Amino acid sequence: MGFATLDYLIVILYLGGVTVFGILISGRQRSTGDYFLGGHKIPWWAVMFSVVATETSTLTFISIPAVAYGGNLAFLQITFGYIIGRTVVSFVFLPKYFQGKLSTAYQFLGNRFGDSMRNITSTTFMVTRLLADGVRLFASAIPIAIILRLAGIKTSDLNIYLISIFIISVVTLVYTFLGGIKAVVWMDVVQMGIYIGGAFLAAGIILTRLPDGWGGVFHIAQGAEKLKLLDLGLGMHFRDFIAEPYTFFVALFGGAVFSIASHGTDQLIVQRLLTTRNLRSSQKALIGSGIVVFFQFALFLFIGLLLFGFYNGQTPGQLGLATTDEIFAKFIVEELPTGLSGLIIAAILAAAMSTLSSSINSLASATTMDIYKPYWGKANSPEKDLRVSRMITIGWGVIITGSAFVFAFLQLQSSGERPAVVEIGLGIASYTYGGLLGVFLLAILSKKLQRKDAIIGFFAGLIALIFLVKGLTIAWPLYTLVGSLIVIIIGHVSYFIHRVKYRPTYPPA
Repeated sequence: MGFATLDYLIVILYLGGVTVFGILISGRQRSTGDYFLGGHKIPWWAVMFSVVATETSTLTFISIPAVAYGGNLAFLQITFGYIIGRTVVSFVFLPKYFQGKLSTAYQFLGNRFGDSMRNITSTTFMVTRLLADGVRLFASAIPIAIILRLAGIKTSDLNIYLISIFIISVVTLVYTFLGGIKAVVWMDVVQMGIYIGGAFLAAGIILTRLPDGWGGVFHIAQGAEKLKLLDLGLGMHFRDFIAEPYTFFVALFGGAVFSIASHGTDQLIVQRLLTTRNLRSSQKALIGSGIVVFFQFALFLFIGLLLFGFYNGQTPGQLGLATTDEIFAKFIVEELPTGLSGLIIAAILAAAMSTLSSSINSLASATTMDIYKPYWGKANSPEKDLRVSRMITIGWGVIITGSAFVFAFLQLQSSGERPAVVEIGLGIASYTYGGLLGVFLLAILSKKLQRKDAIIGFFAGLIALIFLVKGLTIAWPLYTLVGSLIVIIIGHVSYFIHRVKYRPTYPPA
């Protein structure tokens, strides 16, 4: 057992092969339409798998098993809300985007409320994506860090994580820079196949290593209340009810609203949906992705239960680990036969690189199409736009890597129990998704509101949510719901105030 020379060779060959294949499959780009939208020629099923690979990535492979190991199966409840939310986006948001022939989601807001609203929301997306992807990239470094420790590298945990983050970033940036969205999507398809296959393989091997098989795991998990799937929370006080993220109704409604925001207003996902041939293809890709995510989350939670049985429920500290997120990686590098460890680590890297490449490309598209081109690139030739897009792509690759460095420092230097990384990543996104969703709903549902109403509502939602979350203990799935409601209410209050203020008055007859 342990990580052998063959395993290292497999990982190295995978990294090199992915880079070459990503470049070859992308073809040639002649314009930003090719670079960022794939010429609208990517099939719906490829986009569906790309969406799934992008949104779950290493956080699924590493951290979802940790959620089940440290908790139970209640996390799966949120996927029911995800399916509902994606259905709403498919029939409310996507028709608007395809009618406008848009390159980014925020161009829709620009058409409705003006350039300033487009700039504000696009910048908010960039900041959110930067923070959330710093967390994701840190999570992707966990297995590489363990490998480097096993290789005998004698340095601090922080230095090992920094080296790991750098390796993943450089390899991913190469094919993203050269291949654009087409390379990103098709590599997502390949990489999702690799990491789902790796997950099934790992689950099968854990089962064979358990003396009593699934029956033994079931007995241990049942005794530790790990099999709880539905938690209605009906006997809880309201204050406790809204603070618990995995009660059924909080997960359902919070998950639905979160999914509407993440898949209807986040350029990371919207960009993929705009690469399909038509609206119907985009709708099939999005709704289908919700169903795939349900089964994917179930698979990784199941792995968490198997690991709990394998390690007899020991804490991370008892196993010599820094966080619960390292549980699965520990099993992979220490317990799997030679060769299989390398294959599954390659699967984890596949998950990591799919998300990182997607983030870099979507950030570059928003920066180019929402910020650069409207102000400095109106007279550019397609060739110049393409060159600028690639330079911006490099810039975002460097910035995200720096964000992951900062998060690694904060996470590894903190004291006390650390939450699962997946919950941190989702929590960060939830803060700003409320503001984004609220202003998109104002644009879609209200024709009377003006630009200043939308801007006032948007910032009121962001600021109020920060204070509300500090003053009230609410679960992260509700951040988006609360934030979007505040934006809608304040936006309408602003409209009625200035309508009354400027209503003409007439002298009595």
